[in-house]
Amino acid sequence: MEGAVDDMNLRENYLRTVEMGGPEWIPCQVALTPLIWHTYRERLEDLVIEHPRVFGEYRRGSRDFDDFGIRRKGNIYGDEWGCVWYFLRDGLQGQVIKHPLEDWRALESYRPPDPLSYGAFPREGGPFHLRFEDARRQLLEARRTGRLAVGSCPHGFLFQRLYYLRGFENLMMDFVREPPELELLIDMVVEYNLKIVRKWLELGPLDVIFFGDDLGTQTRLPISPKTFRKYLFPAYSRIFGTVRDEGVHVRLHSDGHNIEVAEDLMEAGVTILNIQDLVNGIENIQKTCKGKVCIDLDVDRQRIIPFGKPKDVKAHIERVVKMLNSPDGGLMLTIEINPPTPLENIEAVCQALEELGCGPKY
Repeated sequence: MEGAVDDMNLRENYLRTVEMGGPEWIPCQVALTPLIWHTYRERLEDLVIEHPRVFGEYRRGSRDFDDFGIRRKGNIYGDEWGCVWYFLRDGLQGQVIKHPLEDWRALESYRPPDPLSYGAFPREGGPFHLRFEDARRQLLEARRTGRLAVGSCPHGFLFQRLYYLRGFENLMMDFVREPPELELLIDMVVEYNLKIVRKWLELGPLDVIFFGDDLGTQTRLPISPKTFRKYLFPAYSRIFGTVRDEGVHVRLHSDGHNIEVAEDLMEAGVTILNIQDLVNGIENIQKTCKGKVCIDLDVDRQRIIPFGKPKDVKAHIERVVKMLNSPDGGLMLTIEINPPTPLENIEAVCQALEELGCGPKY
């Protein structure tokens, strides 16, 4: 693209944002889901091309509007842990319908998978997507060209994996009854993730490792903060501490209401916290997180952006930037777009981001 921003500036600006070092712009990502591409098709391509500051380079015709990957309605898939997934609707995450450790008696003979044995990194909906040798080449190329060097663990890597294995109701009862098997299961899942993390750290110089684990419901944590601190905090600390010991940043995405444990997550090693705005309360996020951790704000995808007027969309984004941004940095914006968001609202999102100084200047 003519006049495109230097990739080195993207990396430097990202790290200055995370480390409160005075970035030149607010990093932003507008994530267009497969369903929204499927809905608007070429019209969405036109919008993306009109906003390179938000979307970067895009080549017309490079997107398959009907590609949902494994997330195809009616698909049934067994992952490497023995969890069986069912996908109810095209483009949306599935649900585990068979839990291999639903009965604790199965734990005695259960053998967890070894991610390193496949020679590739696992991913959500995988099982495996990036071979080790390819990952090493990508990391070296990223550093050579001044781009951000990123590793990742599969979404749902810890808390969610526990209820994928046990079933949600069973796991909630486990946290109440506290059987000895619970700590054994947590240790098993932690060790699996540590193997992935250590492999990433071995492959090459990294800037950040991305993690995702949805901890909250719409209104509260499903377990008490006390229970979180007893069982999950030590587990997160082991994983994130391994990353931080190497000077690599930890980005955690976590949907739902989880503000009560945000400070615990920071203590465990999170340096970039991707947290939902309206579910947690912008004032609460400002009070708890601003200046203490880089907030990668997950901007409302349930109310204003899909159902408001364009002026409401712009006003909301302006409000969160005003409340959470600082000249020192510490704020990123992530906006996931799903149906039934109208095209004019997506356009309003892009305009608001550009007007507020988000994204690099071309």
